[in-house]
Amino acid sequence: MRVVVSPHPVSGTFRVPASKSHTIRRLLIATLSSGVSTIDYPLDSLDAHSCVAVCRAFGASIIEERDFDAECPNPPDADGRRLTRYTVRGVGTALATPSEPLDVANSGTTLFLALAIAALGTVPFTFTGDEQIRRRSAAPLLAALAGMGVRTQAANNGCAPITIQGPFKGGRVSLECPTSQYLSALLLATPLAEKDLIIEIDVPLLNEKPYIELTLSYLDSQGIVYEKAPDFSSFRLYGGQRYKPMNGTVPADFSSAAFPACIAAITGGPLSLPSLDPADAQGDKRMFDMLAQMGCTVNWTEQGVSISRNGPLRGGVFDLNATPDLLPIMAVAASYAEGETALVNVAHARIKETDRIAIMAAELGKLGICCTERPDALIIQGGKVRGGGVDGHDDHRVVMALAVAALGASSPVSIDSAEAASVSYPGFLHAIAGGCA
Repeated sequence: MRVVVSPHPVSGTFRVPASKSHTIRRLLIATLSSGVSTIDYPLDSLDAHSCVAVCRAFGASIIEERDFDAECPNPPDADGRRLTRYTVRGVGTALATPSEPLDVANSGTTLFLALAIAALGTVPFTFTGDEQIRRRSAAPLLAALAGMGVRTQAANNGCAPITIQGPFKGGRVSLECPTSQYLSALLLATPLAEKDLIIEIDVPLLNEKPYIELTLSYLDSQGIVYEKAPDFSSFRLYGGQRYKPMNGTVPADFSSAAFPACIAAITGGPLSLPSLDPADAQGDKRMFDMLAQMGCTVNWTEQGVSISRNGPLRGGVFDLNATPDLLPIMAVAASYAEGETALVNVAHARIKETDRIAIMAAELGKLGICCTERPDALIIQGGKVRGGGVDGHDDHRVVMALAVAALGASSPVSIDSAEAASVSYPGFLHAIAGGCA
């Protein structure tokens, strides 16, 4: 699908959807509990739907509730109803026997976390996905699982289709984590392994540390016993533990909030983003600190955050190691900033849905912005963003970033593969529809 976004000012209120990271973790924990959980205001997106499908394949019963709740941030369906709750009846570790391969579509989070969970069973589970998923390697995670006695089989370089057959047998493994999802997978699954098993994990490399803090917050809330080094370089986990049902509202998504925040930075705002909690463990809340450093005014209240800009945006140096998902939208903010902006220490942005360093350099170049790639960085020279045609490369964050870039451009921007935005923020293009065709 191609959309054309015309330049126009944006102000008012953006209702940010629920966190994808929180939604998927809650669905998986609810599936692995023995009882009924209620997940209020979950994310209603393609990635979340993929996780629901996998949880059902594991044996969970998941009932969707929809109503006309105007406060719900999810987009309405054809009848005007919004997804407001998942009611999940879990299966504990008694995973169902799959009748066919489990298709995660485009959801890397679902794939990596579910690979380790599948090892809690004793029958083989095969996972597949779309073209992008079949290019994303799980090799370090598979090697760690194999070191714990799990049988694994994968296509070239550890990519899907991947077959997993448990059970865990314990042991000590080393796990390099260019993506934090490898470690989160083991942290979520291994405490539920057989009683008396001890799993030790050495972590010589860890990117995206805030996502591990997020995962650990769930283990803590569940009373899971574990040990860790202060710098997260090693973990010790104990089998024989269990998850309890969980209830509550899913927090709003800071990764999604980064896009309207950048709209305010580019167009001046003001924009209000309700329901964001600055105490949440999500690392992408750092976006607001970065925009403040660039010259925006950011005000936090009990209701959320407002952001505006009166003076020029300023370039700077920003370390994105903990927040690689911010690279596409920070590159757009940098395009409108005075001087040079360096987004550094973020080589792992190249192993997301796409090589986001290369793609943002190429697509912003089509809009007249000079970018220089480094192996682990993107350097952007601020300038005048012009209109034209760009490609979202079926990457939801690239599509949304380019749509934001269009709002301050000199003429309209057409974006191919715009439907990819539904992976994480299905209402985003509609929210800026004043300039979309």
